[in-house]
Amino acid sequence: MTDVFSLRPLAAVLAAAVGIVTIVASKRSPNVREGFTVLSAVSALGIVASMVPGVLNGTTYVTDLGTFVPGVRFVLRADPLGMIFALLASLLWLITSFYSIGYMRGLDEHAQTRYFAAFAGSVSAALGVAFASNLIVLYVFYELLTVATYPLVTHDETEEARKAGRKYLAYTFGGGVAALAGTALVFLTTGTVEFSAGGIAALANADPVVARAAFALLVAGFGVKAALMPVHSWLPDAMVAPTPVSGLLHAVAVVKSGVFGIARVILDVYGPDAVGSLGVGLPLAAVAAFTIVVASIIALRQDNLKRRLAYSTVSQLSYIVLGLALLSPAALVGGLLHIPAHAFMKLTLFFCAGVIHVETHTDDISDMAGIGRRMPLTMIAFTVASLGMAGLPLVAGFVSKWYLLIGSIEAGQTVFVFVLLASGLLNIGYFWPVIYQAFFQTPEDSDAKPLIEFPIGGVRAVADGGSKDSVAEGEQYAVDRNPSDHVAVADGESDHDAATDGESDHDHHHGGAPAGGWERRRLGTESTWFMMAPITIAAAGAIVLGVVPQTAVFLALVQRVVADVTGVVF
Repeated sequence: MTDVFSLRPLAAVLAAAVGIVTIVASKRSPNVREGFTVLSAVSALGIVASMVPGVLNGTTYVTDLGTFVPGVRFVLRADPLGMIFALLASLLWLITSFYSIGYMRGLDEHAQTRYFAAFAGSVSAALGVAFASNLIVLYVFYELLTVATYPLVTHDETEEARKAGRKYLAYTFGGGVAALAGTALVFLTTGTVEFSAGGIAALANADPVVARAAFALLVAGFGVKAALMPVHSWLPDAMVAPTPVSGLLHAVAVVKSGVFGIARVILDVYGPDAVGSLGVGLPLAAVAAFTIVVASIIALRQDNLKRRLAYSTVSQLSYIVLGLALLSPAALVGGLLHIPAHAFMKLTLFFCAGVIHVETHTDDISDMAGIGRRMPLTMIAFTVASLGMAGLPLVAGFVSKWYLLIGSIEAGQTVFVFVLLASGLLNIGYFWPVIYQAFFQTPEDSDAKPLIEFPIGGVRAVADGGSKDSVAEGEQYAVDRNPSDHVAVADGESDHDAATDGESDHDHHHGGAPAGGWERRRLGTESTWFMMAPITIAAAGAIVLGVVPQTAVFLALVQRVVADVTGVVF
């Protein structure tokens, strides 16, 4: 690798950060404000994309801003691992910006300027995480990401949103403290916190007890945002945020920053050899496997679509951690490739949930019988992404999970092969009812019972014939409440005003098919192009990654990372 001084890593971070200023300055003109949002996203993506050819050819772009704290310099560094995250974040920010315009306008949301500004701040912090050259710089941007995303989690300004926001801060700042403690231990032990492909050499000769303690603190700290169990519960609760924010949390920035931090620790702080000799890889793999299976089982019992997707994310993120923890070259490729694969698939799924919400005010799977008539392109895209999440061929998830299966065998840990296969079946278990209801049932002949009727699966009150209103509130309607929902209000009163008068939108309307059933729509006419185009592009991205992953750049970057760390060339 050849280091070349360049301002481009810093420029990418600043392109998104400057967007905050221009968005706020143009708050009185929504069209101009949203134009600046798109311009910032295009600028950041263009700068990041301009570095991809050089990085693939062995060039590392470095911006050195001088000494930050004694013994540590503030350096931004665009290397292959950082480029995976940076390219993903900047590309999906552009797609999500258009979707956000359609979503926020479609629901006539309040505080849209704050929303778009916080979004830009979140992506700026995510790019800082991607380009951090050492643990201290990574920690700074990691915490800034928490601060920037808090206004998005609490956007609705309801008590439920504020409660979710407080929980989000408690978990993520707590994780940050653990990561900082681990960083301090590494620095005291080795005298450096700089990332180096294959790990910091001095850690191989460090006191094993101290090295294991530092590893545990770092992985636990980053594992909060990676939603490893048992520190995962903030993520489903954060689904109270608007749906584009859910996409940001699950596909673009926050959770990916967690798994990215773990990747840095395993690949560039300790290195696979040190992780193996210290014996910390297998316990981490066991935690990941536990999370994969248990989160998938919990997803079976969620009737709210976004909560089902949230627990799906908890499960799928641990595929990445599992691949990293197994340490074999193929497993590393599978784990790292699942970062963009999961991003495109999960963003598609959340986009679909959002457009269903905007157009039909329907959030619950039991209300979606026959909705494929009303939302044909949306549900086709949902089906494509679901197939990929289950690991079926021709979609992104198949390629990454294939590498994970091969990597598990290479590592001599065939038990994880069965975990991956079982998870695929569970994915089918919680996605198939949504698809089946949408295309093969009508509101008149639908069966609201869950796939599994004993307590592991489904909402018991519905399965037993009880009313959905009788189910505990937190279990049923935890997302996209007012003011995100339209509320029938008197003339002159805003949705937000009505929503704060103590009566929720779900008191008026639970969604579902109108009288007479769903109206039949042609493909692509179910909503505005602001929302339908991003859904189509995200789903197409998932297919491209599944059919020609090498052409899509991400696999080439992943293979470069693994070659630099292990010496194995694919």
